[in-house]
Amino acid sequence: MEGLQLIATGGALPGRVVTNEDLSQLVDTSDEWITTRTGIRQRHFCAEGETAATLAVSAARQALERSGLQPEQIGCCVCATLSGAYATPSTACLVQKELGLAQDIPVLDVNAACSGFIYGAAVARGLLATRPQDDRRYALVIGCEQLSRLMDMTDRNTCVLFGDGAGAVLFEAVEGAEFAVDLGARGDMAIETPPCGPIRMDGRAVFRFAVDALPRTLHAVLDATHHTLDEVDWVVCHQANSRIIDHCVKKLEADSAKFYKNMDRHGNTSAASIPVALNELAETGRLQPGMRLACIGFGGGLTWGGMLITVKGSAV
Repeated sequence: MEGLQLIATGGALPGRVVTNEDLSQLVDTSDEWITTRTGIRQRHFCAEGETAATLAVSAARQALERSGLQPEQIGCCVCATLSGAYATPSTACLVQKELGLAQDIPVLDVNAACSGFIYGAAVARGLLATRPQDDRRYALVIGCEQLSRLMDMTDRNTCVLFGDGAGAVLFEAVEGAEFAVDLGARGDMAIETPPCGPIRMDGRAVFRFAVDALPRTLHAVLDATHHTLDEVDWVVCHQANSRIIDHCVKKLEADSAKFYKNMDRHGNTSAASIPVALNELAETGRLQPGMRLACIGFGGGLTWGGMLITVKGSAV
């Protein structure tokens, strides 16, 4: 079966930067309290005229331009989000319209919260497999969120955690490509978000879940591809909390340098966090052809997902 390879990335962040100091003017908190418990120092919130969809379009357009592909070559578009402005049209349909993607391809949103990008990649792989053998072997997978519109800005336990943003990745379906995906879910209200918010979370329960799910899912994709962690160039986890990643690195007795972290600048952007991180790695020259990446998501649902992929091109 064909696997996916990463060929290009794109990203978009809102213009409004909100620091921990800014939040300390709204709720009983401080920069020291937030940073020591989460690793987060600032996050981006959408300003007027910015939405999950506008960010998704910007990130997707950038990925498409960097890939050198034409819109008509895209075989499917999957958007992972829990904060799209509409139940319908989907955010993916809005991206399709703005980018001029073909009208005879599958286009849809998926909601697996913070695991959404991994779920989206798995869905895209399946969709490409159903298509006739033509040149539309490319999938556009986007993670985008406007979590700021779902937050209770008087709840210091959640308002300090989340941010807005979007990341997009173009994948190519390649016969024999090294690829593995592991998905799972366990219905649990430890994180809940009603249609109009606000986000509620049991922080301790989520921490216990995450420090179990992350290493277990990482081992699953490594075992499926017969690789060790030493043979992986980057581990890109959902950027929820630096303490979760640090705990797992210690548990795995791993090299912390290969576990990418950027929550200090963006906070938790849910489905956007992994593709935003991939785009940052690409833009700073730290993704090179042939590199092996493990991407691990975990979050609301509760859901988890892992993926092992390789980089085909320059990725920028």
